[in-house]
Amino acid sequence: MQTAVANILAQIGSVVIGKPHQVKLALSCLLAKGHILIEDLPGMGKTTLANTLALTLGLSYQRIQFTSDLMPADVIGITIFDDVKKSFLLHPGAIFNQVVLADEVNRASPKTQSALLEAMEEGRVSVDGVTHQLPEPFFVIATQNPMSHAGTYPLPESQLDRFMMRLSLGFPNIDAERKILQATSSHHDTTDIKAFLTVEQLREIQLHISQITVAPAIIDYVIALCRVSRQVESQAKALSPRAGKALLATAKSWAFMENRDYVIPDDIQAVFSAVCEHRLAPQQHHIFDEVNELSQQILSQVDPTNPLL
Repeated sequence: MQTAVANILAQIGSVVIGKPHQVKLALSCLLAKGHILIEDLPGMGKTTLANTLALTLGLSYQRIQFTSDLMPADVIGITIFDDVKKSFLLHPGAIFNQVVLADEVNRASPKTQSALLEAMEEGRVSVDGVTHQLPEPFFVIATQNPMSHAGTYPLPESQLDRFMMRLSLGFPNIDAERKILQATSSHHDTTDIKAFLTVEQLREIQLHISQITVAPAIIDYVIALCRVSRQVESQAKALSPRAGKALLATAKSWAFMENRDYVIPDDIQAVFSAVCEHRLAPQQHHIFDEVNELSQQILSQVDPTNPLL
């Protein structure tokens, strides 16, 4: 399993150049059965990362380009009367895939954005009052432009909370940008991307991650971080128990990729910003190459050796 994960990280890193930490965070989110939101300026590689993640996992995949005129039925599907069978049949939308790339999700109307809500939380959708199960596993990888850009609709906080992580790639360093500019093509050839996992192998990894040991002291550490967030005197939102569960799930995944079968405080700290920042500051406008001040402020106030003191 470790070899497969190493191969996945290496392949994605060969496409998304110079962003090993963000790539590792994204993979840890998906292995923890979470949905991921990638927010950055246009042209920074958001769609490339999402595409490469989906293809590398070897799952059925569909990209939806979110636009202002996209309708909920375009996402979840519609029922049409069949003259032969004399009944209404579902014509499934793009959501009926194991990996769905919601590209520029914040360019669609709030009504269309909300079509993702039930799917992301419950793994099912309702069409004309009938519930339909989605394939398993099911991941949403969404990209969005900053809220300050024209033609964007802010995601409601309830929907932001459905994303286990929010990432920003940021500008590449000099060496990475040189490699990007020296590439012979402006678009990576997806035919070169190999699938390193089968569905069965992915489930095996997810099962293994779910069984990773979390000591009571680590749970106390997460509780302390959540409690501190509720005391911060700012416009920040407080971390809910759901945020704590997401933090533990991704920390387990991070520990697995570090080749450990137990979680340590470093795992919590490694994923804390990506898991919690969009819950603390839902409408953050300037997240590129900046210190995550809210996250660091909370982390600095809790001693992992004596978290509840």
